[in-house]
Amino acid sequence: MFVEQLTAFAAVFTALVADPTTYLYLVSSVFLGITFGALPGLTATLAVTILTGFFGNKIPFDYALIALIGAYVGAIYGGSYPSILLNIPGTAASAATAMDGYPLARAGRGGEALGLTTTASVIGTLIGTVALLAFSWVLLLIAKNIASPEKALLALFGILLSGTLMSEDLVIKGWLSGLIGLGMAMVGLDPLLSEPRYTFGWSYLLSGFQVVPVLMGAFAVPQIIEGMRHVARGTVQPLTGRIAPNVATVRRHLPTIGRSGLIGTGVGALPGVGEDVAGWVSYGVGKNLSREGQRFGKGSFDGLLSSETANNACIGGALIPLLVLGIPGSPPAAALLGALKLNNVIPGPTIDPVIILQVVAILILSSVTLLIMGLYTARVFVRILTIPQTLFLPVVMVLTTLGSFSVGGGINDLYLMLAVGVVAYFLGVLKFPIAPLVIGVILGGLFDESLRRALLITGGDLSEALARPGAALLMTLNVALVLSQVPAIKRRFRRG
Repeated sequence: MFVEQLTAFAAVFTALVADPTTYLYLVSSVFLGITFGALPGLTATLAVTILTGFFGNKIPFDYALIALIGAYVGAIYGGSYPSILLNIPGTAASAATAMDGYPLARAGRGGEALGLTTTASVIGTLIGTVALLAFSWVLLLIAKNIASPEKALLALFGILLSGTLMSEDLVIKGWLSGLIGLGMAMVGLDPLLSEPRYTFGWSYLLSGFQVVPVLMGAFAVPQIIEGMRHVARGTVQPLTGRIAPNVATVRRHLPTIGRSGLIGTGVGALPGVGEDVAGWVSYGVGKNLSREGQRFGKGSFDGLLSSETANNACIGGALIPLLVLGIPGSPPAAALLGALKLNNVIPGPTIDPVIILQVVAILILSSVTLLIMGLYTARVFVRILTIPQTLFLPVVMVLTTLGSFSVGGGINDLYLMLAVGVVAYFLGVLKFPIAPLVIGVILGGLFDESLRRALLITGGDLSEALARPGAALLMTLNVALVLSQVPAIKRRFRRG
């Protein structure tokens, strides 16, 4: 079986490499992704979301996949530029990078830091890619045995976990955000009886909330408003020294890179968590385990590599639950799910295995492209840091509007995008995380349909549905997750 999979992968990889158009989309999307990551205020999620609007169902699916994944990989890496040279994280995924990257740049080692960051990001992406290839097949076999009760509980677990880990202060805000998304997913025709629900007589809502306008409204509009209100300013440190990393230096830090790659992949595989959590978790572990832990925050290469390796490794991890279960592992993966649905590709146990092989091949090619661009065109991206936010944010708003309009071709999509955007902005002001809301919208349909199907099969007897071992395990996980956030229980665990 392993030989057959290897042969199939070789065929997919060769077909991609032999097609000249592949390089057009690969180079342009990785470049665009790095640019989005390098501009403070823009994010990987925004890059994937905007490209979904333009390429989601407008070009052949194979090329759309290249464009979206290339931008995803590039944007997560691109956030390291402003983190190191401006002390302003380009994306939330690179926030931990600024802790040690900026002190290194101020000490005249910015070129060395960027070179090591590039190498670590590439290795991290490849570690996540290997995990995607290895574990997706095993999980696909398991997922084929998952029935409606397990699907409903898995979707609920993804929403709750996302709300738990993405909340800034109170966990209840993350859960409420997820429940709002879940409620939005209920709008439209009933998936089992085809009866309209919560449409208030508006025919546009019969098909429910469209994913792409919701994605653009939730992820793009609040960032643009916030970016225009609070312009990020800083002094760009000069990029001094050699950028190409010394082989001996890379070899010395390989244990850190390897450990961080595994941490990033593991965090990415958790539904709805994402690259920023991966970066901070890896940074914290690195600080405790590194021989130079006392130097973290003062210009430590171990600290720099801990976060940068993990956030790129998270990409492969985040694609595992997306492709195998239909549950995105990060906000950019949620945007990618929107593009898959636009192309009538339903991720989950029934996904065509060739698509997984295509994703693996594109991740490898994106990594190679990233390495070449990062080492040989870094000074081009440094110039991008000098572009004022007030110039590029209006352009992004126009692109967002055009992208949203181009998917459905109706003015109602724009109204939906703006309404979701305004609501999401004020939720963000009140410190409600937005990612759980989007995860709720995306997983709500799966939760709704699976739960009701399970109730129909068991005649409304939930205890019969929960008697299945997988359902019992998932129900226990959901209950444990909620109970773990009860203050009294948290205090008891801290004391114990």
